[in-house]
Amino acid sequence: MAVPPGAAASTTGPSLASTVDNGLKIVIVGGFGVGKTTMVRSVSEIRPLNTEETMSPAGRDMDMLDLDGLRRKTSTTVAFDFGRISLDEKSVLYLFGAPGQERFWFLWERLFSGTLGAVVLVDTRRLSDSWYALDRLEHHGTPFIVACNDFGGPFHAVDQIRTALALAPDVPLVECDARDRSSSKYVLITLVEYLYELASRRAADGAGASGARTPENAQGGG
Repeated sequence: MAVPPGAAASTTGPSLASTVDNGLKIVIVGGFGVGKTTMVRSVSEIRPLNTEETMSPAGRDMDMLDLDGLRRKTSTTVAFDFGRISLDEKSVLYLFGAPGQERFWFLWERLFSGTLGAVVLVDTRRLSDSWYALDRLEHHGTPFIVACNDFGGPFHAVDQIRTALALAPDVPLVECDARDRSSSKYVLITLVEYLYELASRRAADGAGASGARTPENAQGGG
């Protein structure tokens, strides 16, 4: 709707540029009910797009069978969550939260396309629910970090969690509260720093390889 001359346009949030030069995509994955939707909501500067629907009795029985602590969950993501964070005037970070139920895992393949990196959100009471996410990310060669969402469960040492998830020594493992904006931002900052570290390693390796003496170029060397 056009704004009448002289009238002030109402705003409900920060002004967003209509176009950007750099769009960076990050996916938040993990098992059912680990807090992916909550994390997107806590950090997005816009009202997140979500596809939550009320759980039917049949869906509740299918998705929450023997999952302690989730019986109070009444809605679920059936496609994905979407949020946005402006990094500067020309760069934005797009956040996609993937559905956790096994029956929606087929959507993950499309969500991984063009992804810069991923956050694997885990509930330490149900670590095995994260194995599929880790497997698919490794299959696609997508860099990731692991964030343990605080559900007040029993304490597990970092080394225990790393061993249970078979994480490589260099993969960051952090604790977080997905409900807290600053905590969720810390997770994303950790991922970006890890991606920068990986890119720096590749650049250094590439420079080293290009400068190495080979039999071909050694023959012409002095």
